[in-house]
Amino acid sequence: MPLNSQTSSLPHAKMSPSALDAASGQAPASSSPTFTPGIYIPTVAFFRPDDSVDAETTKSHAIRLARSGVAGLVTMGSNGEAVHLDHAERRLITRSTRDALDAAGFSRLPVMVGCGAQSTRETIQLCRDAASSGGSHALVLPPAYYGGLLPTARILEHFRAVADASPIPVLIYNYPGACSGLDLDSDTITALADHPNIVGVKLTCGNTGKLARVVATTAGTNFLTFGGSVDFTLQTLVVGGHGIIGGTGNIAPRACVRLMKLWDEGKLKEARELQAIVAAADWAAIKGGFPSVKAGLNEYFGYGGEPRRPCAVLEGDALREQVRGFAALVDVEKSLEKQA
Repeated sequence: MPLNSQTSSLPHAKMSPSALDAASGQAPASSSPTFTPGIYIPTVAFFRPDDSVDAETTKSHAIRLARSGVAGLVTMGSNGEAVHLDHAERRLITRSTRDALDAAGFSRLPVMVGCGAQSTRETIQLCRDAASSGGSHALVLPPAYYGGLLPTARILEHFRAVADASPIPVLIYNYPGACSGLDLDSDTITALADHPNIVGVKLTCGNTGKLARVVATTAGTNFLTFGGSVDFTLQTLVVGGHGIIGGTGNIAPRACVRLMKLWDEGKLKEARELQAIVAAADWAAIKGGFPSVKAGLNEYFGYGGEPRRPCAVLEGDALREQVRGFAALVDVEKSLEKQA
């Protein structure tokens, strides 16, 4: 039996009442979605030719992902160009996503919101903005610009202060590549897991040994541990992890969901075969970053657009080679779409 098969739905049991009443007031009605194991997609951001936010494509993309069977969406993640957006634009994208899901009948689908910032004060404000915009959870990177001045005790203090004040539950986001190499160890993560308003972690560090330690230490609680890339989905599930938060799911959400389902059903041979296809496509996304994901959407689904400058999609032969990296996975995705 798969190690995670006994855990299909976990409630917001760790959300503290005091957090709900923190300075900004109550959590919005959209905080009712259930936080479960599964595949979560950090959505890319969409822009019009004049570089303004494209709310309509944001909405239609959110609905496409929701219909694929994912467990939830993430706005303002690394794929979502949060660092290219002002606070009003962040709120607009999250609100557009939440409203689209609600209107399409997916009101119980969680929307995590990236809320990392360099000061505790701004991080708390982003959590409050996320809640007021319909976000159900906050995904928080550690502050790293002044990382040399921040011993572990200060990092712990930061996360606990944010969790105390956030009107929505918090997930830790460990991504050394976005944090000047700052890599939270398993001791730090499990210490934070004791906080009643910290409900999970995304490990984009790719350290499956760390993932296994966090899972084992938090067993029997409502704390969920996610891998941060779809190229190690099976590795995450084998050690008892609860799912993946991965950007390549923007292109192939059904295939990512299918991979986890094969594991849950004990179909290991099929799961390994699909994992190989997923990992190959994810490598194209990892090498090219979020612009490659947008290029894949453009090539195979007819939408995606450009990232904000100074980032850009590739051109010519380089672009054609890049999007070919997604071809086999897109074939699987379109086959699954036909079967739906």
